[in-house]
Amino acid sequence: MTSQTTVKTLLILGASGDLTGRLLLPGLARLVATGRAKGLKLVGAGSDPWSPDEWRDRVHSTFAEAGKHDAAGAKALAAVERDTAYHQLDVTADGPLASLLAELEGPVAVYFALPPHISQKACEVLHPGQVPEGTRLVMEKPFGSSEESARELNRTLLTLVPEDHIHRVDHFLGKATVLNILGLRFANNFLEPVWNREHIAKVEIIFDEDLALEGRARYYDGAGALRDMIQSHLLQVMALMAIEPPATLGERDLRDAVAAVLRASSIKAPYKTSTRRARYTAGSIDGRQVIDYVKEEGVDSGRNTETLAEVQVDIDNWRWKGVPFILRSGKALGDQRKEAVVTFRPVPHLPKGFSGVDSPNQLRIGFGPDTLELDVDVNGPGDIFSLDRATLNAQLNASDLLPYGEVLEGVLTGDPLLSVRGDTAEDCWRIVEPVLKAWSRDTVPLEEYDAGSSGPARWSGSVPAAQ
Repeated sequence: MTSQTTVKTLLILGASGDLTGRLLLPGLARLVATGRAKGLKLVGAGSDPWSPDEWRDRVHSTFAEAGKHDAAGAKALAAVERDTAYHQLDVTADGPLASLLAELEGPVAVYFALPPHISQKACEVLHPGQVPEGTRLVMEKPFGSSEESARELNRTLLTLVPEDHIHRVDHFLGKATVLNILGLRFANNFLEPVWNREHIAKVEIIFDEDLALEGRARYYDGAGALRDMIQSHLLQVMALMAIEPPATLGERDLRDAVAAVLRASSIKAPYKTSTRRARYTAGSIDGRQVIDYVKEEGVDSGRNTETLAEVQVDIDNWRWKGVPFILRSGKALGDQRKEAVVTFRPVPHLPKGFSGVDSPNQLRIGFGPDTLELDVDVNGPGDIFSLDRATLNAQLNASDLLPYGEVLEGVLTGDPLLSVRGDTAEDCWRIVEPVLKAWSRDTVPLEEYDAGSSGPARWSGSVPAAQ
C-alpha cells in the first residue's frame, strides 16, 4: 500500500553537481512557488567543500527566477531558501550519511543526484537500522549497469525501505505525458479497436537531439545512446504505447500493465539486422561548429561509444505479434525530434477511380510540448477523385510544472506512479544486454555521421524487420 505521508526534508546528494543545478533545483523551485511543497526543508550534501553561502547562492539564483512574477510564490521560495543547509560528506564512507539522516526532520526523501556506481556504494554502506522509518530513496536512471547489477541494487534497497518508498526516476515521462498517452489510447472508441497488429504496421519512438556532448563526457562516454536513452527511457514510452487497458490509473494496475509488456519484449538476433549504431564526427548545427566526438575532452576513442542508436523491439503477445517497435535516440543531429509515430496499414481496397494516395496514414504524438497530429486522406481541391493528405493537429494539455517538478511532487507525496518499479528496471536491462554484448564484440559496425545531419547516409529508413 502506498504511503501518503508528506516528506518534510528533501536531502540532495550531489548537491554541487550539474544535475542539481540544471534540473533538480529549477523543478523544485516551480513546485514550491505553486504551493505544492509547503513546509519543506531543503538540505544539500556533496563532496565539494562548499560554504553555506556558496550553497545558498546556488539555491537563490534558481529560486529568484521562479518567484519573479508571483509574490506568494516568492515568499514560499524565500522560506525554503532561508532554512536550507549544506553538508560536505563522503557518501561512500561508512557512517557520515547515516549520521546526517539521523539529524534531519523526517520523513526524509534522499535524492541520489550522483553517478549510478556512487549511488550504489552509498546504499551499500547504509544499514537498515540507520535509515529512519518513512525515508524515501530516489534513484536516477540508468538504474544499475546490467540486469544482475540492477537486481543486486534492488536487493540492497529493499533491505533499507519497502518498494513503495523507492523512486527510480524517469523524468522523461511526466504525469501529463503519461495521461495524454493513456487518454488518447483508452478514451477514444474510434482508436482503441484498431490499436493492434491487424491495423498497425509499425511504431517508432524517436528522441533525436540537436545537442552534442555539452561537457557530459565523464558520464556519457561510459554509457552511450543505447544505455542512456533507450534502456532508461524509450522502453518505458514503448510500454505505455503498447499496454493492455488497465482497470484503473492506480499505480499498481498501471505498472502491472507496463511490466507485462516489457516481459514480452525482446530484441532478436541477428543484431546486425535488428540494431544499428553510429557516432558523430565534426559538423555544424544551426551555424554552431561541433567537433568530432572522439576529440571531445574526456572521451576515450577506444570505447567505441555510440551517439546514435536504433533498435527493433518485438513484443511477443497477441496484440503486437509481428509489429516492429523501432526505438531510436541520438545526439548532434540536424533536426530535433521527440515523438512517437504510429504507421497504419493501408486500406485493403481503394475503389477504382481514386488517385493520390501514396503513403500510409500516421499518428504522431510529440513530447515536450505534447502534441498530436493525425494524417487523413480527403478529397482534394479541383479534382474530387484525387485524394490529398490533410493533417489534424492538436496541442495536448501540459503540466504547469517542469519534468523534475512532477517527479519531485510524486516523491514528496508518496505517489510512485511515475517511478519505475524494480522488476521493470531489471527487464529493461534484460532486453538491451544481448545487444550491448554484441556491440562490444563489434558484431554490429559502428558507423559515422556528420554533426548536423540526419544520421549515416545509408540509414534511409527504419531498422529492417528481422526475419
